Amino acid sequence: MLHLSDIHMVPNQKSKADWLYGLAQLKPDLVVNTGDNLSHPKAVGPLLEALEPLLQFPGVFVPGSNDYYAPVFRNPLRYFAGPSISLKEPTPKELPWTDLFSAFGAAGWVDLTNRSQSVVFGNMRIDFTGVDDPHIDRDQYAGYPAGSSTSEQAPHVRVAVTHAPYQRVLDYFTDDGAELILAGHTHGGQVRIPGYGALVSNSDLPTWRARGLTRWEHAGRTAPLNVSAGIGTSRFAPIRFACRPEAVLLTLVPRPLP
Repeated sequence: MLHLSDIHMVPNQKSKADWLYGLAQLKPDLVVNTGDNLSHPKAVGPLLEALEPLLQFPGVFVPGSNDYYAPVFRNPLRYFAGPSISLKEPTPKELPWTDLFSAFGAAGWVDLTNRSQSVVFGNMRIDFTGVDDPHIDRDQYAGYPAGSSTSEQAPHVRVAVTHAPYQRVLDYFTDDGAELILAGHTHGGQVRIPGYGALVSNSDLPTWRARGLTRWEHAGRTAPLNVSAGIGTSRFAPIRFACRPEAVLLTLVPRPLP
């Protein structure tokens, strides 16, 4: 399972495009895209060219705010005051997100924007649920696919997908039996202090969870949570420190028998 997030594509980013193009060599069984693909109104074409080999594989996706709206310049110190909501002034410019999502859908990738769907791989079924971006309060949880009266008896795993890992979203995923949660948005903190870690998560997620695989706990249930540090940055803050870009390759293995 190849987890992509926060590409933030801008035209003429050849190195990024070449790197994305080469990810198909990993031959994933499934691609999960957790949003913020764009950072420029003219980036849809270059992004689709870079992802063209990966679009040949099965995939699912949810949007981030920077799929809908272009980033705007803001003082980076504002992030220390709490989550930075991009719909505040100045008014952001809408991006051609419908073109992007239509292309993803035409390639067979499943849109999980406030909806659920099952995907079958051989004798295994993955029940997906996803939400629109909680960072701009567009999340409306749809639950998991209902299935047939005997669907629980067949081999399956429940996977939840969101762009921004806000705690309320992680809680309702976990309460509903998620067995894996995938998110992005944080950029891993983008600027990390060696020996300490991220300074901000741009959400209410604790900063020590801003990157990597941890376990989320709520109401007696737990679920593995993978937060990708992402691939790009806002074009107005193109700096990472001690936080390399990443795409995450996850291998799911069977649980040990009791």
